[in-house]
Amino acid sequence: MSIMTCIADMRQVARRRVPKMFFEYADGGSYAEETLRANRADLERIKLRQRVLVDVSQRELATTMVGEPVALPFALAPVGLCGMQWGDGEILACRAAHAAGIPFCLSTMSIASIEDVAAAVEKPFWFQLYVMKDRGFVRALIDRAAAAKCSALVLTIDLQVLGQRHRDVHNGLTVPPEIRLKNILDIARKPAWALSALRGKRKTFGNLAGQVRGTENLNSLARWIAGQFDPALTWKDVEWIRSLWPGKLIIKGVLDVEDAKLAAKTGATALVVSNHGGRQLDGAPSSISALPRIVDAVGGEIEVMFDGGIRTGADVLRALALGARSCLIGRAYIYGLGAGGEDGVSKAIKIIRDELDVSMALCGVNSIRQIDRRVIAEM
Repeated sequence: MSIMTCIADMRQVARRRVPKMFFEYADGGSYAEETLRANRADLERIKLRQRVLVDVSQRELATTMVGEPVALPFALAPVGLCGMQWGDGEILACRAAHAAGIPFCLSTMSIASIEDVAAAVEKPFWFQLYVMKDRGFVRALIDRAAAAKCSALVLTIDLQVLGQRHRDVHNGLTVPPEIRLKNILDIARKPAWALSALRGKRKTFGNLAGQVRGTENLNSLARWIAGQFDPALTWKDVEWIRSLWPGKLIIKGVLDVEDAKLAAKTGATALVVSNHGGRQLDGAPSSISALPRIVDAVGGEIEVMFDGGIRTGADVLRALALGARSCLIGRAYIYGLGAGGEDGVSKAIKIIRDELDVSMALCGVNSIRQIDRRVIAEM
């Protein structure tokens, strides 16, 4: 772990340790992966303004996210199937996030259930909600999140129709793994992962299994999931969820200014500028290219967060400079989880924290609140 100096190093180790179908589930995007690549390329094109002979001896990285004090200006984003990157992956990632003083968001499509995570950690976490056709199940999920004392609900709104991910089709992705010879041989070559998976509490979607009548086995559960994403979802459903959820609401998946204006009118605490990590509409703009217009349009009305392509502390600085109040980090911590479980997630957080700290210093910035567009170099 000590020789992994950056997130790219962690990605390479995770690629060796995690079965291909699960590594590529997290690593890949939809269709030709144009938007996946754009998220990184457009961040890298933004150049930072180096400043010298500025006193940066008293740097402070703490800030707030939706009113909560946090040690760093980012949270761990909701990612499905964490528990298939490493056994009990959601619990391990949540523990690492809490140890670092930042929020963790549990996905609806997690392996560990809401209750599993709540029983294993001492602090509240966020819960990410997909609105399924079965509104009774959605209501029950919201009630379960409230009972677990989740401190925020992250409503993901860009999955009404599922974008195809070619890598998943090629790999025969299922949970647990589909019994194919190549999958069996792949897992046999990854004994550390196999041991962690065997020790993990669950082997299927913890928030779904056993909760819906008629989904008692994996095949029936898979059929239920495939038919549950709702193309009829509208802003009225957001109003309905707002009426059910008593706490802070974060709307994730906004990429258009008009949609941002509608989100700001819902009474939500925050919105997340996101293209679902390049996993939905391929050919959509990168998240970072959409961020400044959305901040200019609604930044005075609602807290704006950023999600999409962050791999370094400099990327966090870029997003904050363009107006985001904070960021969500997904693949970067997932690579850490696959590389080394809880220690790997902690290492990934530390890497990004240290890179952000150094980048701030070399840009002449002492605190998160000082970061604005003056940090960006004119090209």
